Formats: sequence, C-alpha cells, structure tokens
Amino acid sequence: MPSSPRARARLRALCGAVVLLTAGAGVPAAAAGSATAWSVSPSAGGGTRPAQDGRPYFYAEGVPGTVLQDKVAVTNPGGRPLTVRLRGADADNTGTGALSLRARSTDTGAWIAFARREVKIPARTRAEVPFTVTVPAAATPGDHPGAVVVSANGRDSGVSVHLRVSGPTLSALTVERVRVTGGRISYDLVNRGNTVLTPRLAVRADGVLGRALDRRPRTLPVELLPGRRVTLSEPWKNTPALDSVRVRLTVTAGGGAHDEATATKRFVPWAAVAGTCAVILAAGGAAFWCVRRRRPANGGDGANSGTGANGANSGYHGSQEIQGSWT
Repeated sequence: MPSSPRARARLRALCGAVVLLTAGAGVPAAAAGSATAWSVSPSAGGGTRPAQDGRPYFYAEGVPGTVLQDKVAVTNPGGRPLTVRLRGADADNTGTGALSLRARSTDTGAWIAFARREVKIPARTRAEVPFTVTVPAAATPGDHPGAVVVSANGRDSGVSVHLRVSGPTLSALTVERVRVTGGRISYDLVNRGNTVLTPRLAVRADGVLGRALDRRPRTLPVELLPGRRVTLSEPWKNTPALDSVRVRLTVTAGGGAHDEATATKRFVPWAAVAGTCAVILAAGGAAFWCVRRRRPANGGDGANSGTGANGANSGYHGSQEIQGSWT
C-alpha cells in the first residue's frame, strides 16, 4: 500500500470508474446460476509487497497520518452478474484464541475506505476495487490487525489486513490463572505488548515422588493480537494417583517475550481413602457395640453384691435393736 498525500483526491477521481474489470481470461468457468463460487483476494500487483502469484493477505506500514492504497480482487466465475458489498473490520480473538471480527470497528476497520461499497460484477469477470487505509495522526505504534470483508448472496468472505504503524514496538506476554482440574491444565495468555504474537508453551510438573510431567516447548495454534486475553488448556491424562505436584508453565514468543506461572495440585485417591475410612468406622462401631452389650451384665452383678451386703448389714442392725428393746 504505497502512501500518497493526494490519495483522497485520487480516490474521488476514481469513483466514476472504480472497478477494473477483467473478463474471460484467468477466470474459471462455472455453471450458470452459481451463487457461491465467487472469491476474494488481494490484487496481485498492488500493495507494498506485490506478487504475481498472489498474496495471502494485505500488508501495509506507515507513520501516523499516512494514507495507504491497495486493491482487492473479487472474482465472479458464475454465469450471472454478482452484486457484492465491501466493508472494513477490526480483527479480534475469541475467548479461546480463534480469530474473529468485531461487529463494530474502531481501529483498522474504521480507517479503511472503498471507492464504492457496492459493486456489480458481470458473469465470469474479476473486479479490482481500490481502497485506502488512512492512519490517524494519533494512532499508536505497533500492529493493528483488520480485514477487508466482502458480502454477497448471504455469504461473507474476507482477507486479513496486516497494518503496522511505524514507531516503537514491544513484545510482552504473560501467563496467568493456572489451574489443574478434571485432567486438564487451564491458563490465560495475555498480550501486553503492541505486536501480534505466536506463543510457544512448555509444561513441567514436579511432585514429591519425582517428575510427573515434562512437555518440551511447542508452538500454539494461536495468533494473539495486542491487548487480547485468551483462555487455553492442555490435556493431562496420566495424572498421579497420590502426590503433591507443582505445575510450571513457560511461554515465549518472538521479540523476546517470556513469562512463567505455577500452580500447586494435590492428588489424593479419594475412593481408596473413603473405603479405608468405611472399614475403620465399621470396626469401631462393632467394637463399641460389643462393649455396650457387656456393660449390663457386669452392672447387674455389682448391684446384687451391693444388695446382699446392704441386706446383711440391715439384718445386723435390726438384731441389735430387738435385743436392746428386750432389756
């Protein structure tokens, strides 16, 4: 996307003949009435990194206040004319790390302007639509991911826009809220910098009985956008039956980003513990029952003995009283 101070004027001049049409050549034939075969891609000869064999995305870089230009190609291989609508969008991460688009654009998506937002493309024709990206004067340095989105016949298709605003960049990444539950290690990754990061993760768990888990660093299938937080998890099937372990996660990314976080987990075989407790309780209950059954017998003997002694004493005193009354 080459910059130009007169880009706005040129864009207005192009409004009368905004779409460059290429009929027949290079456009695959399709059955008449095909409504879903259309496609969208960057124009092969546009942008700051043109490629005759195609570009996978738009790449643009400029200082705040720059107006960048490029073209998007929409191909209609069908046998009927196709009306498409174009818009810009901000890229985002879902809570689990997948890429998505924000419903309301406040960043790159809002900076994208098309010569025309609605274009009618004849059958078996490729249309190239010019557009500009106007970087605000107050834009912060770093990556501003977005997309060009084309809609037609109830379907949306887009191409990523990798926009970098010139200036200082910072790669910073943190791993937070590590927890071990249900045979999985869950954690949050937060991009604290201003560049898009592809994190690498290493997992290690050390217990009282030795090393419980050791996974070497691997690249996660996530493109973490600046300022975003995602929640990810790792399976841990063969957890210890009985141990106290310390789980350590180490994350790294390009540009020197690095962070570590730990969590402690105690593994106890509760089924075995419950069974042992049940046996102990049963044994204790049986012993208590036996003791309770023996107490009435012993108590009865003591009572009889006491009665006999008292009876003897009573008889003795009674005899003394009688003898005295006779005197």
